[in-house]
Amino acid sequence: MAENMSLAIDPRSGFFRSNSTFYSKRKPIPLPKNDSLDVTTFISARAHHGKVAFIDAATGRHLTFSELWRAVDSVATCLSDMGIRKGHVVLLLSPNSIFFPIVCLSVMSLGAIITTTNPLNTANEIGKQVADSKPVLAFTIPQLLPKLAGSTIPIVLLEDHVSSQAGEAKIVTTLHQMMKREPSGSRVRDQVNQDDTATLLYSSGTTGASKGVVSSHRNLIAMVQTVINRFSIEVGEKFICTVPMFHIYGLVAFATGLLASGSTVIVLSKFEMHDMLSTIEKYRATYLPLVPPILVAMVNAADQIRKKYDLSSLHSALSGGAPLSKEVIEGFLEKYPNVKILQGYGLTESTGIGASTDSLEESRKYGTAGMLSPSMEAKVVDPDSGKALNVNQTGELWLRGPSVMKGYFSNPEATTSTLDSDGWLRTGDLCYIDEDGFIFIVDRLKELIKFKGYQVNDPPNWLAFCTRNITNKQSDSFDLAGSSCRA
Repeated sequence: MAENMSLAIDPRSGFFRSNSTFYSKRKPIPLPKNDSLDVTTFISARAHHGKVAFIDAATGRHLTFSELWRAVDSVATCLSDMGIRKGHVVLLLSPNSIFFPIVCLSVMSLGAIITTTNPLNTANEIGKQVADSKPVLAFTIPQLLPKLAGSTIPIVLLEDHVSSQAGEAKIVTTLHQMMKREPSGSRVRDQVNQDDTATLLYSSGTTGASKGVVSSHRNLIAMVQTVINRFSIEVGEKFICTVPMFHIYGLVAFATGLLASGSTVIVLSKFEMHDMLSTIEKYRATYLPLVPPILVAMVNAADQIRKKYDLSSLHSALSGGAPLSKEVIEGFLEKYPNVKILQGYGLTESTGIGASTDSLEESRKYGTAGMLSPSMEAKVVDPDSGKALNVNQTGELWLRGPSVMKGYFSNPEATTSTLDSDGWLRTGDLCYIDEDGFIFIVDRLKELIKFKGYQVNDPPNWLAFCTRNITNKQSDSFDLAGSSCRA
């Protein structure tokens, strides 16, 4: 059956006429057959030759892989002693940090669920997430304690310093104290299966109402495999982490997934153009993830940048959030001829996976979101009739694959309206897929893009808004950790 089907799939577009489905043209990702597996164990078991896992760009402090995994074991031991068990939710409220991954990996290793939130959210917004997800423990930094005011959740501080802002917060210990604990192999540990919930990240989906996206260990493992197999990662590769770790892509790729490759991740706690560029120079970074407005700003200021910073180590820029135009791509390549541009498209609901351009040649399909990610399937569906459409016909993009979420937390109505009974995720994006299998996003059914708390309903206006905020504030800090875009 599979052989007959493969013969009937159009090798150029990936379209199978019999079921009106587009299949990824990329090599399928290998997924572990062992069902009793958590994502932390999966990542830690991967063999590589890397030495340094994380570097704090501001202080230079680093964590080697051996230090990282010992810290994860120590923190997991403490969490177990505190009564954290499979299915419990743990909140992480923090800007980017080299300690962020330790918390996530420790929690998930026990089968507990990590829920993250934007540090720029108001206390009221965070309170709503707390009320919905019901965490039994929270990790945060002293400066953000006021945003948990009124909560009775026990708190672990990521820093040893306790400020006067602590108030009546129920602080039980610090992460550094937990990291000093001798790991215990005899700690209570429930069996964790790939289908168990690993993360609970909140997304507005296609409406303004925030919903908890339930992602399993299987979803995260599929995302890790996609990331690792996408890049031909050599020993010594260094990624700059400019993306917020509370977001699905930052969490699964930079805070956890890239560890499986042995790469080094250099962490910026917030985005500022000078800090990013000087970090590339200082640490000889090779990969730079960014959003289109930052890329545009680098093109506009290229002459000054090249005079002031040595970016010769950089070979790849990873762009996401909106497709790049011909003018932007060619303008960037003219100014930075040794750096190739790769693009990606995904949603929180698909664990950040959907489509990508994996070479400069693919990125030169101007305006594309890329080709389907490995092991991903797509349909283009007429929103009115529900009919699945053909090549070069515009409709809503539906996705199905191993990284698609389990559903929305405690919200069966929203789950049913977004996920059908066959596992198809309705993205809300209107697109067409061309004769070469490239996806072109043209609009949204219900547009909602959030930028630093502002709702911008039209993608071109969003892009212009972002660009103004960067190019008009070249000397100011532009806090990327406060931005999130769903496009």
